Amino acid sequence: MAFGAAFLAGAINSVAGGGTLVSFPALIWLGLDSVTANATSTVAIWPGTVGSMWGLRQELRGAEPRFLALIVPSLVGGLAGALLLHRTPTATFDRLVPFLILFATLLFMAQEPAQRKLKTADAGARHTTGWLVGGMLFQLGVGLYGGYFGAGIGILMLAALSILGLSDILEMNALKVVFGGSVNGIAAAYFIYAGMVDWQYVALMAVAAILGGYAGARGQRRVGRTAVRRIVIAIGFGMALSLFIKK
Repeated sequence: MAFGAAFLAGAINSVAGGGTLVSFPALIWLGLDSVTANATSTVAIWPGTVGSMWGLRQELRGAEPRFLALIVPSLVGGLAGALLLHRTPTATFDRLVPFLILFATLLFMAQEPAQRKLKTADAGARHTTGWLVGGMLFQLGVGLYGGYFGAGIGILMLAALSILGLSDILEMNALKVVFGGSVNGIAAAYFIYAGMVDWQYVALMAVAAILGGYAGARGQRRVGRTAVRRIVIAIGFGMALSLFIKK
């Protein structure tokens, strides 16, 4: 179960984002408490970023260098979110989890409508320094949320890149993988340092996430994104509902 969930999460993160909505619930179903499951999922799934970046290396080479500035707020926000999670009691996080999953699922559903709406804005103005600074501040907030929970940050990052003037979805996905990898990478490093990780699942899930990330990155030019999105949304609503009932 852990291997399959991690493979699917890695593939989903490459294609559409939202893989945490698969890996995190799987670890809860396997018996981990919510905080440990969240930290373990972050550490185990992060290596999938490597597979995704390798699969999207062509798109990354064509990206504008100025967008790499968004890595800085990604790292700062990711670390702040991880620190916040460490200081959140498990009982409190348990109460928050159904709402966080529901929020992430609704955010995921809003991805394509938001993309269409944002593309109607004036693209020329979005290449100014002011817009880039605004994008960095927005990414700081994304990093904070991502370090704390993680699910749904893909749509937030895609929205920010749209506002900054990008329209090529493959290039945007490639940058999203880099920024998300920065957020989750710094958070994962802190979770390991703080001893918040259950290591019995990490190695197996890490291998699966790498394979899934590469497969998803290579396959997103051919597979139907609509089918992937529907699966993620169904899992998100199902998990949120099950946890609300459990409460």
